[in-house]
Amino acid sequence: MSTTNIGMTKFRLDPENPPTMAEEQLQALRDLRDEDIDLSDIPDQSGKTGWRRASQPVMALIPEENKQQITLRLDAEVLAFFKSTGKRYQSRINAALREYMNSHSTEIKSR
Repeated sequence: MSTTNIGMTKFRLDPENPPTMAEEQLQALRDLRDEDIDLSDIPDQSGKTGWRRASQPVMALIPEENKQQITLRLDAEVLAFFKSTGKRYQSRINAALREYMNSHSTEIKSR
């Protein structure tokens, strides 16, 4: 099987072994005031409710005939997490994706 370089770099931070910083970098970070942090590249989150736990009544509102069967590749740890939540884990994945879609739909429409 051949692989294609798509220009994506993956980096996993190991909390037990964080990257080291030079002393002058650490001091610059300590001296940085909150008001000096540039937040201009962060989308406005005012008015968004954020993520919530997917509940049974919300999932029951979506008719079964509205769903389509697809093949989807998920990270192993994501799938393991949802499977560990019990039966109907696929419905919870769908509910999580729906929440994401709903919270970002106004952002996409404004582009």
